[in-house]
This record gives sequence, structure tokens and C-alpha cells, in this order.
Amino acid sequence: MAAVSHLPHLIAFSIVGTVSDLEGYEKQEIIKYSASGFRDFTRIAGSDPTMWRDVFLNNKETILELIQRFVEDLIALERNIRWNEGDKLFELFSRTQKIRREVIEARQEQPEHEKRLLAEINKLDK
Repeated sequence: MAAVSHLPHLIAFSIVGTVSDLEGYEKQEIIKYSASGFRDFTRIAGSDPTMWRDVFLNNKETILELIQRFVEDLIALERNIRWNEGDKLFELFSRTQKIRREVIEARQEQPEHEKRLLAEINKLDK
């Protein structure tokens, strides 16, 4: 549960916080030029702060283990980029794309935009 619920919230809070703290950026520019990926993070980061504070503190050990694993994975990504290891990046991105497809396919009631996305992805595979 923590890996698929708590960690995404933690990451979203962190990314949105990092972006809002960037020097030299006006908040209006961030809002004006944010793309769909950032909007997805803001949707998650818009969750109830009291509830998530309590979730993180009440599940401290599990959360800390997940943060450590995430940091290790992030360092590996940094290394792949630094050393131009495109094959490793491609492998990760392909693996995660497959997981995204499986998540969409597993949903019994999908929003219309996910149904269209899945149909488009399936066309590309053929």
C-alpha cells in the first residue's frame, strides 16, 4: 500500500514544493507554463495536508524505507544521464510504460480519457 499510495504523495509534495521554491521563477510563470505532468503532481499534492502528515508520521518506518529506495533509484537515474547510458534509461522507461498499460487495463471502470489512451497505445503496438 505504501509504495503505491504513500510514496506517490510524498514525491508529489516534494516536486511541487521544489518547483515553488525555485529562485528566479514567478509563481504566475509556473502556473502559466505548467504542462500536464506537473498538473498531475499538483492534483496529488493538493490532498489534505493534515491527513498526509498523519499518514507519514504513523507509518514512519515504512515511509523512511521507501524514501531510501527512491533516493537510490534517483541516484541511479542521475548516473545513467551523467554517463549517457541511454540503453538503461530506455529499459527503465519501457518497463514503466508497460506497468502504466497494465494499470490502465486492470481498471474495471476507466475514465474515457484512459480508454482512448489505451486504444492509442494498442494501435502503436501493432
